[in-house]
Amino acid sequence: MNLKEVVGLKAAEYVKDGMIVGLGTGSTAYYLVKELGRRVKEEGLQITGVVTSSKTEAQARELGIPLKKIDEVEAVDLTIDGADEVSADFQGIKGGGAALLFEKIVATYSKDCIWIVDESKMVDQLGKFPLPVEVIPYGSHNLFRLFEAKGYQPTWRKTDNDEILTTDGGHYIIDLHLEAIENPKALATELDHLVGVVEHGLFIDMISKVIVGTEAGANVIPVTHA
Repeated sequence: MNLKEVVGLKAAEYVKDGMIVGLGTGSTAYYLVKELGRRVKEEGLQITGVVTSSKTEAQARELGIPLKKIDEVEAVDLTIDGADEVSADFQGIKGGGAALLFEKIVATYSKDCIWIVDESKMVDQLGKFPLPVEVIPYGSHNLFRLFEAKGYQPTWRKTDNDEILTTDGGHYIIDLHLEAIENPKALATELDHLVGVVEHGLFIDMISKVIVGTEAGANVIPVTHA
């Protein structure tokens, strides 16, 4: 059983006619977009997609999903995206696919957000997955040294050719190998205030439900944030 496909298909059920839908990035969101493309073609589903990366844009266009840019819509009705880690209190780390900035922008302007994950992504505490921090190139090596001094064990996100990866927004990513994040909200605030940091992969209080793929099927967990 492909757990990513199971949750992608389940999440697509929440998409209704007339919706503006935020389309996530990554190997799980791929199945969501594929199913929405099928519904557009076979069922006449009327939606407008807002993409979070050039990769998702290419897939959506190939499937015939009508698209608009985030600045062409006042709000997104529903964004469905994957996550790299989801904690017991439903905070998340995203950005393994290097699309965290666009993903967070689309999520911020969404009335509702759902994460789709397989059960391996559900953790007690965030931090085993490296935390991505998107930075502008100018001054980025100084930020890297600052993270080293703080003991955050930074590494550059590299391409297969061992060059520093450049995001769709033209930025670099520094991954922080923290192992455990005791206070995600405090760390998010700290990173928000560092000059040169464009965005980070901590997604705090952003979702209404998470759909978890298990061998028994898709488990829909409603989320309430304090």
